[in-house]
Amino acid sequence: MDRTERFYKIDKLLAERKRATFNDLLESLSVSPATLKRDLEYMRNRLNAPIVWDRDERAYCFDTKNKQVGDQYELPGLWFNASEIHALLTMQHLLTGIDSGGLLGPHVQPLVSRLNALMGAAENTQEEIRKRVKILGVPARRMTLQHFEMIGSGLLRRKRLAIRYYARSTNETTDREISPQRLVHYRENWYLDAWCHTREGLRSFSLDSVQTVEVLNKSAKDIPLKTLDEVLGAGYGIFSGKDVRWAELRFSADRARWVSAERWHPKQRSHFEDDGSFVLEIPFADHRELLMDILKYGRDVEVVSPADLRKKVAEEARGLADFYSKN
Repeated sequence: MDRTERFYKIDKLLAERKRATFNDLLESLSVSPATLKRDLEYMRNRLNAPIVWDRDERAYCFDTKNKQVGDQYELPGLWFNASEIHALLTMQHLLTGIDSGGLLGPHVQPLVSRLNALMGAAENTQEEIRKRVKILGVPARRMTLQHFEMIGSGLLRRKRLAIRYYARSTNETTDREISPQRLVHYRENWYLDAWCHTREGLRSFSLDSVQTVEVLNKSAKDIPLKTLDEVLGAGYGIFSGKDVRWAELRFSADRARWVSAERWHPKQRSHFEDDGSFVLEIPFADHRELLMDILKYGRDVEVVSPADLRKKVAEEARGLADFYSKN
């Protein structure tokens, strides 16, 4: 029996029987006397269990007479064994690396503290994981926690939002009324897919560009997820557009070993050529993000089609070459 299961059983026995002798607990738990003593001590010191020894009855019981001072005793609604707790703490550490903006940290930290306490190593469990698991994240944009919480609240309560939004592409700030549909975490940043009542269409808003937000007492308009995927998720990357086309990219045989293991888009198509090169076909509606990803492969990638994308890549490559030649 796992230790956390024993804690639960001790709690249940004392709550049901009101009194339990040391031998009663030993028989129920099937552990050694030393282990039982450690469990009782741990429940008192770490979980604040008001377990006392009744000398007259020569049994353990919960102290119901004296008001408890400090942290109150309460068993969590969920119990985990040691391996599950380690897995949860590791997931929390990974989440911290993904959520580098610190938006979810304040909400997750109480759970982490409880998990560390259950492990019996509150001083070093999480720190040990930090030492053994290294996460390298790309630069992420900072955003306001309050805005994230209010947007999340409106999203889950299905309420409209009034936001003031700064669009970097046009360098303009506008007031919008939107119906939030879903939050998207993409490349270290958060985005909100929403129906924009101001523009009468689906839009994707970068949360770090939301300057103010207010939850309105209006029901949000619901858009089917299939429609969201068709409009906002059909092309490559975060940029949307109705004119979805296919790009055909050919990677060198040396680079093919890496690219063939990558997933650029859920609907991508690919195959190997006889010479070992790798051909990748992906849908896109806006060339901006795709252009950046193509350029990072340099001479190891060729844009086969469409012609206008091939031209844009060539122009950008020449521009980079001219810049570095002058500097």
